[in-house]
Amino acid sequence: MNTGGTEMEIFAGNSNIKLATAIADELGLPLGDAEVSKFSDGEIVVNIKETVRGKELFIIQSTSAPTDSNLMELLIMIDACKRASAGRINAVIPYYGYARQDRKAKARDPITAKLVANLITTAGADRVISMDLHAAQIQGYFDIPVDHLLGGPILANVFKEKFAGRDDIVIASPDLGSVTRARKFADVLGVGIAIIDKRRPKPNVSEVMNIIGEVKDKTVIIVDDMIDTAGTLVNGANALMNAGANEIYGCCTHAVFSGEAIPRLQNSCMKEIVVLDTIELPKEKQIDKIKTVSVAPVFAKAIRKIYNNESISTIFG
Repeated sequence: MNTGGTEMEIFAGNSNIKLATAIADELGLPLGDAEVSKFSDGEIVVNIKETVRGKELFIIQSTSAPTDSNLMELLIMIDACKRASAGRINAVIPYYGYARQDRKAKARDPITAKLVANLITTAGADRVISMDLHAAQIQGYFDIPVDHLLGGPILANVFKEKFAGRDDIVIASPDLGSVTRARKFADVLGVGIAIIDKRRPKPNVSEVMNIIGEVKDKTVIIVDDMIDTAGTLVNGANALMNAGANEIYGCCTHAVFSGEAIPRLQNSCMKEIVVLDTIELPKEKQIDKIKTVSVAPVFAKAIRKIYNNESISTIFG
């Protein structure tokens, strides 16, 4: 692809080769020729096997688990391309790791999301493209442009098609902080919302208190930006069933699925969990209850617009 004389190249780290290939396919381009491997002592080595001088590069790499290794791959790839005189380097980070460490919750806490932003900028990135940052203010942690894509509309359209014509649907927010996301999701379907009011006694442990809203005899969709250990989602689903809901569905942008997430989801009362492919799921995490929808078309559209210096605000209408 070439407009105005500057050639575009798509490169990928190892975190989500499947998504990177799908994005490149959407753009009608091959993945750039790069080898990202490790020395025997574990150090990461990057070998860019083609010229990138003057080109516009998009490096696709989610900083998901193993987070530190994937982050270092991204930083080293950016550095390699910068030193090879690339024209403009765009870091495409479908899932931005460390996003939950976005503020000082108590004394002497680090703000790691800001540290990571500094590292990416210092490495030589000119722009960042990400999806559903856990905290919107992370965009301000960068001193370079950040294009923040939304996973909610993709998921909402999946359920809009699935439940077309139904009037018994309710969208549930898993906590008070996610109400805005749930409301936007509900607006796409033209339905109401409920809120799961919970207290979290310690990290990765949630205690559901009560349900705000009417869910009796309803089909409820719990909407979140990510599912980590799935404790919040499963406890919320149980609370909704206890409140009289008929069926429960879950959905999220980022399927982190750490710890006991998979057995919890498998044994839960939820009928289906719809996730996006910002994080690649290994085979052992691919269970029948989980349905994956690709973000490749949206990222490809954003990349094309950025490359052509067009507004990406029109992607979601």
